[in-house]
Amino acid sequence: MYPKSTVDLSVDFCGVKFENPFVLAAAPPTDELDMLRAGFKAGWAAAVLKTTSVEGNVVPLKYPMMTALNYGNGKISALGNIDLISEHHIDKIEERIKILKKEFPTKIVIPSIMGSKKEDWQQLVQRCGDAGADMIECSFSCPQGTLGSGKPGAMLGQDPVLSARVVGWMKEVAKIPVVIKLTPHVTDFAEVADAVKQAGADGVCVSNTFKSLMGVDLNSWIPFPNIEGKSTYSGMSGPAVKPMVLRLVAEVAKKVGVPITASGGVENWMDAAEMILCGARTVEVCTAVMHYGFVIVEELIEGLADYLHGKGLKSVNELVGRALPNLTSHDELTYANKVVANINEESCIRCGDCYIACRDGGHMAIEMAADRATKVDAEKCVGCGLCRLICPVDNCITMKNK
Repeated sequence: MYPKSTVDLSVDFCGVKFENPFVLAAAPPTDELDMLRAGFKAGWAAAVLKTTSVEGNVVPLKYPMMTALNYGNGKISALGNIDLISEHHIDKIEERIKILKKEFPTKIVIPSIMGSKKEDWQQLVQRCGDAGADMIECSFSCPQGTLGSGKPGAMLGQDPVLSARVVGWMKEVAKIPVVIKLTPHVTDFAEVADAVKQAGADGVCVSNTFKSLMGVDLNSWIPFPNIEGKSTYSGMSGPAVKPMVLRLVAEVAKKVGVPITASGGVENWMDAAEMILCGARTVEVCTAVMHYGFVIVEELIEGLADYLHGKGLKSVNELVGRALPNLTSHDELTYANKVVANINEESCIRCGDCYIACRDGGHMAIEMAADRATKVDAEKCVGCGLCRLICPVDNCITMKNK
């Protein structure tokens, strides 16, 4: 292992310096003081405290609140939750901010807030700032529950005009950076991100969970999770949402140019590196922490540092947005070199997966002999690459120029 001092993992986000880009997202792991302490001790640079509200706001949590999506391999592809905001109101959060800043002065403490009217939003911002918070994250998205809105699944972040108005309210009184957590449930995510930017938001969090129905029990016909015979829609997170979050991060980075913290789908340092390459400056993690524990931050830190070192980069800042110049529209893609699949006979285990995939889902370009040996018909192959993705043997099938 190379000396860690050769790589600078610190980043600047909205004018605040983070010792590394890894942040605990607003969720159950940040809803108790001792858990926050454990997270900071493990190495997380910052924590977004689970979203709070003003005193008197009723938070009707229901249990069990979580459902996992996996295919019997013990690995969670996605986690669905019907959780709402924290049962701890702003008075409790004020106490925690003060304690955490005293015990961990170099760590970044970020309360997450949600209000229902102007007075609530402004009061929450002022009280968090007075307590010593480094910045504030504002939840404009909650894909499950209503919290009194009267509209099932209603999310402030779906309306750019209303979103901008609420940002304006908060910026009237804010003395620290205000970051807006947006919902992916919009036609044009970048439009909403631009609206809050124009209203004065210092940054955006991309994004919240995805509204989903996690499954149905085939015996009882009750969807998951089962709450005394009934269920409701969940907010889905975890590895399955990473491609969607990457797209949103890239869109905002290319079209809006506002500081971004990415949230959703990060399970390892490679996922985090992809988010940063697409324009994020910090990366929020939740589901992976709930699955593997706070200690995964060690792998995130070491993996990212090793990657930067291998690339000859000295700082995370050199990585931000580096993938964006290589992202364009479909119409602007060129296709000068035609490619075809090439099967390595020595590596082939003759499973027939590529043959079936091409026969029924490709262009019938793979032939299979009686001994199950496969061969590509270069005249029929269009180079779609399906066979390469299906093949269970690494590098057995490659694409070569036609």
